[in-house]
Amino acid sequence: MKAVRMRARLILFSPLLLFLAAAYIVPFLGVMSLSVTTPTPGLGQYEVALTDPLVLSVMWRTLRICVIVTVLSTLFAYIVTYLWVRGGPTTRVVIELCIMIPFWISVLTRAFGWLALLSNRGLINTWLEQLAILSDPLTMVRNEFGVIVGMVHFLVPLAVFPLATAMRNVDERVLMAARGMGASRIRIFWQLFVPMTWNGIAGAALLVFVFGIGFYITPALLGGGRSVMVAELVYLRIFQVPDWGLAAAISVLLMATVGFLLAFMMRLGKGVNP
Repeated sequence: MKAVRMRARLILFSPLLLFLAAAYIVPFLGVMSLSVTTPTPGLGQYEVALTDPLVLSVMWRTLRICVIVTVLSTLFAYIVTYLWVRGGPTTRVVIELCIMIPFWISVLTRAFGWLALLSNRGLINTWLEQLAILSDPLTMVRNEFGVIVGMVHFLVPLAVFPLATAMRNVDERVLMAARGMGASRIRIFWQLFVPMTWNGIAGAALLVFVFGIGFYITPALLGGGRSVMVAELVYLRIFQVPDWGLAAAISVLLMATVGFLLAFMMRLGKGVNP
């Protein structure tokens, strides 16, 4: 009987498995093949990727920006989700609109919107100069600050959903018991509520980091070519400085890094699960 059920499940899942293999595994194998065959067979492109100062600087910049974006996005998303899950009816409606509306706007439109706000002649600098607060405009784009702002704005709504699931699964009886024993709201929040939502925090951070490490449009527009991240470097190596082998090697290393971090964070989340 079990064999029949397993066979039925395999038949049902086979179209999905075939689609995933065609959409992800086959292209990735092709990228791996390019990384060890172009321009000459061997691991020379990986050596270049791990020793070239330009590539290393881009990788470190990408890691630094992604860590900052992950922390900020998870923090802001936690506040937004807390108000959404535990706020009043009016607050919930407003928060739901704030969460859903960004999904109706493309990432390209949002990036151009931040350009209009943050550029030297943008709305923010213009207002500050008109109010005589600034004499010279602030440089808020074509640097890491603009990239971080744009990425956080895009990723906060994505981080809300795993946090909302965790918060809705919190056992209210535990919170009520702590309140009945005289614990303050702050103590209940930090010592009970936050630890009970750790899985949601880890899931949100993981989701934000994985999305952020492969970002292209937002860093390219708001960074202005001065804060190049890994995805933009791969694009440049393919289309502007033809070096497909190095681009493939960087892509494989990026995939390996993401896979390692996924495994590590999943293990960490299980280990600290209250």
